[in-house]
Amino acid sequence: MKSNFFYVIYILWLRQIKRYFRSRARMIGSLGQPILFLVALGYGLGPTFAKAGGGNYIQFLAPGVIAMGILFTAVFSGIEVIWDRQFGFLKETLVAPVGRFSVMLGRTLGGATVACLQGVIVLIISLFIGFHPAFNSIPLAILFMLGIATVFTALGTGIASVLEDMQGFQLIMNFVVMPTFFLSGALFPLEGVIGMIARFNPLTYGVDGLRATFIGVSTMPGGIWIDGGVLLAVSLVFLGIGAWLFSKIKI
Repeated sequence: MKSNFFYVIYILWLRQIKRYFRSRARMIGSLGQPILFLVALGYGLGPTFAKAGGGNYIQFLAPGVIAMGILFTAVFSGIEVIWDRQFGFLKETLVAPVGRFSVMLGRTLGGATVACLQGVIVLIISLFIGFHPAFNSIPLAILFMLGIATVFTALGTGIASVLEDMQGFQLIMNFVVMPTFFLSGALFPLEGVIGMIARFNPLTYGVDGLRATFIGVSTMPGGIWIDGGVLLAVSLVFLGIGAWLFSKIKI
């Protein structure tokens, strides 16, 4: 039974990976927004940021844009649940003699892996735009990427489990994603009231963790240990909620 549990997770994880690499248009199209942010904001606001005493803006911006690439890919992977429901694949999966938790976990881990790969690609692109991270910190940074990806893939999967309309999912997720992104410190330092609000945003800890590992700058009390602990805790909570919502899907 245990081997069957892990086999189901592996098969669904592998399906997500294969779908990603087979869709070149998806791979290329999803890089447009991160590149735009890196180039337009990095070079456009860089001189102003430097004059204000903030240093090299691309160094500050790149970890946030990497987190953005992961966030958007992770959250919108949930739409595949609705897609599979409409085309019958989800029904075939759910009537199989396997637990729904293993199905949800396999899909979520697959989506999280895809989102993390997207973050790695954005990282590589940022190197050519002027980002200079500490390369010995990349293994730790990838753990933070996986943490961000798991949190928001589980969120997207959970919300998609209670919806049947793709347009409705996109509207709801845009309502969730944009405030999450802009209140994470990805584009600008967080201070005052905004900084206090941002502490309730899990992406804030992901961005801060990436920035701390890449360039050694952390604005959250406790540094990377608190960042990593919060991401781990929120991941477990969202996985639990997502699994519960997924188990309620009616076929």
